[in-house]
Amino acid sequence: MSPVRVLWILPYLPWPATSGGKTRQYHLLKNLARQGYRITLLVQSKQPADEACRSELESFLEALIVFPRRPLRHPLTLLMALFGRWPLLTSINGHAPELEAEFSRLLESSWDIVQIEHSYSFQPYARELKKRQQPFILTEHNLESSLGGATYNRFPRWMRPFVVWDQWRARRWEREVFAAATRIVAVTEEDATAIRQLTQTPVDVVVNGVDCAAFSTVSPSPEEQRLLFLGNYEYPPNVDAVTWLLDEIMPLLWQKRPDAKCTVAGYAMQQEWALRWPDSRIEWAGFVEDLAGLQRTSSVFVAPLQDGGGSKLKVLEAMAGGLPLVTTRQGASGLQIQDGQEYLHADDAESFAEAVARLLEHPAQAASLAAGARHYVRDRHDWQAAADQLAGVYRSIKGASE
Repeated sequence: MSPVRVLWILPYLPWPATSGGKTRQYHLLKNLARQGYRITLLVQSKQPADEACRSELESFLEALIVFPRRPLRHPLTLLMALFGRWPLLTSINGHAPELEAEFSRLLESSWDIVQIEHSYSFQPYARELKKRQQPFILTEHNLESSLGGATYNRFPRWMRPFVVWDQWRARRWEREVFAAATRIVAVTEEDATAIRQLTQTPVDVVVNGVDCAAFSTVSPSPEEQRLLFLGNYEYPPNVDAVTWLLDEIMPLLWQKRPDAKCTVAGYAMQQEWALRWPDSRIEWAGFVEDLAGLQRTSSVFVAPLQDGGGSKLKVLEAMAGGLPLVTTRQGASGLQIQDGQEYLHADDAESFAEAVARLLEHPAQAASLAAGARHYVRDRHDWQAAADQLAGVYRSIKGASE
């Protein structure tokens, strides 16, 4: 059989893997390339691809093509966001003539699979796809119109009419893009069910995963009495989680366990946080390349998430690393894990602090939870399993076209 040629389209570079979305892209791309898929990656990025990025990605890709994205405050972006038919995120990523021209050139070749990540990135490709009647897969990591609150709650109250209008635009755009796609790939069954309510296009699920082998030798340190939270702070729900953790949860925990420490790690950390929360028991780690090393110095992983969607890669990585987990209903969304078996559930500050204190005080219970979580992740969420699911979607599309 001849190799399957894939044109994979992204609105960001997947390396370095500083967010859950980037981590997903990187591992799926790499695993599929190992299976023999010949992948050309077309990217519109707000950041240029430096030498290290190109070296990493080009080691397994057939080709890497990168176009710059307009600055966020570019006049065209602002005009489209205020007066255009597209929602805010689509306006930021849309109307890119040079990218559209390159996509048209690429479609002159024959592709077995064309895959576009995120409905909000779709606008530059819509015209050529329709013109050429080119089948394509759309991957939707979250139902974007349902995530609006995580972004819009930072807008002033006088912008409420814009918020309502933009949410309406987002739902209308989703329906339009979903209808145009040949297949849709969701990350969780919950998201797939919600998407099916908006479209007749078939929806498959390709789970989020984790590199289980990379975390297999990690053992947490109960004696450290250290909580760990990790996130990409360009994503508003992670900012909200830090705020709730340090404003409400940690003060309650310190009443029970004054020796408890907290490490906040991740990309795009806000410098003013160290001034807002100056307690010496809080460590600001920033972006950490050696996540396994950070896990080894931690006792409990906390994910006090109140907004967002999909399944959380930071949660899967903590489970794979053998860290006992305390999280909310939102933090456990998309995962088939049970309270008291693979994690402890808490949706208010008092119960959250109580659950963490219980694990710090009872390391045997913490170890039991962690063992169950690690087994769950190995069984259902290794990246190889996720890549196999996506390869199955490819085969079904190829089979239908032959």
